[in-house]
Amino acid sequence: MKAICDREAEEHRLWELSPTESPESDSVENILNKAAGARVFMEKLNAYSQLFAQANSILELGGGQGWASCLVKRQYPDAHIATSDLSAAAVASLHKWEHIWKVKLDGAVACRAYEVPFPDNSFDLVFAYSAAHHFGRHRRTLSELKRLLRKGGVALYLHEPGCRSFIYPAALYRVNRKRPDVYEDVLRYRELVALGREIGLDIEVRYSPTLTNREAFETIYYFALNKLPFMQHILPTTVDLIIRN
Repeated sequence: MKAICDREAEEHRLWELSPTESPESDSVENILNKAAGARVFMEKLNAYSQLFAQANSILELGGGQGWASCLVKRQYPDAHIATSDLSAAAVASLHKWEHIWKVKLDGAVACRAYEVPFPDNSFDLVFAYSAAHHFGRHRRTLSELKRLLRKGGVALYLHEPGCRSFIYPAALYRVNRKRPDVYEDVLRYRELVALGREIGLDIEVRYSPTLTNREAFETIYYFALNKLPFMQHILPTTVDLIIRN
């Protein structure tokens, strides 16, 4: 497993230097890639619409350029919505997505997921979309979620690669072979449930093998998982985590 400091440096380089992701880029490829991801995110936003609708204050962790937060703001314009990411270069591209979605977020900060510069009890809902597997220091991040969330608040880890511990090495190898330019991790969700219990958070795991925006082999794999739901408890799959304070 790659050291967390090396993983963070890798993330910084991606956002600063990538020809499609850097603040100076105005890449059509980037817009198309994010639009493909937005199809899945909208499924999640619809699935958890009640939680989003009830939240007056919402924070995104690991939001990259903030496009998902802009979609949330578009759907829930009266909510106070802020985004955050490890990389200041990523956050610097937020204005592009505010322009595309015709919204203005209420805040944007560059910070680690476990060092968020907002006061205690600031948010009703915190979410991460396909980002929590990059956080690394999960105990500290969960502790930070407990600090940030108001009593009864909820955090959502959405569309995350997840697996059981016994198959973790194989799952880790597969995701990094698929995307070698940036280190990818896989959430060992049962370990996170145990960590949450120690911290005082209740974590529910929902298996979510969506077929949306999949490549050919992945479509076959996730189709099989949908037809054989008991295999979702054994093989790697995408999961949502509902974390209640």
